[in-house]
Amino acid sequence: MAETSRPDGRNRRAAETRRKIIAAAKAMIAETSTAPTVVAVAKRADVSVRSVFQHFGDVESLFVTVVDSIRGDLAAPVRTPSDRPLSARIAAVVHNRAELFDKIVPLRVAAGQFVNHPALTERAQESKQELRQATLEAFAPEFAALGEPDREQLADAIEAALSLEAWIVLRRRDGMSFERATAVWRLTLTALLAHEQAAASPAA
Repeated sequence: MAETSRPDGRNRRAAETRRKIIAAAKAMIAETSTAPTVVAVAKRADVSVRSVFQHFGDVESLFVTVVDSIRGDLAAPVRTPSDRPLSARIAAVVHNRAELFDKIVPLRVAAGQFVNHPALTERAQESKQELRQATLEAFAPEFAALGEPDREQLADAIEAALSLEAWIVLRRRDGMSFERATAVWRLTLTALLAHEQAAASPAA
């Protein structure tokens, strides 16, 4: 019995060490918006530097794992029913996206030094596609009134105007409150939709 229990005990300890390392890295990113060093993570997690390298190999692997953990903590993009009034849909889409981005701004800023990492690029593209699809669904009636080129152009314009990078500019560079930044986005999204609708309408 003692012999068979040893591997399970080692596995539990290893899993707990891994959990502590990930939790420490997540906490440090949330606090500082910078990617912590292996030494700093080890100190925060109260484990050895060797343990960190045993579990993750290098700081890039640790960061990717932390990204996946944070993504797993976040709820999927909230779908906004397309049969609601346009103003209500605009408000909902902006609020949901802004709340999501506010949670991941520290992670995005910290990821700057790993900007070209293939795994992070792949995850960023997946997130963008999820948000784009949610936007297409929310404004399905408006997109349906447009031809294919105009639909793609409007979707591209919305994603550029309501991107994570744009949110970072409003919140971090310009120091706007959440309420003011979302008001800017509501105005922007309203203008984009109105512009395309006007362009799609036949001349009187």
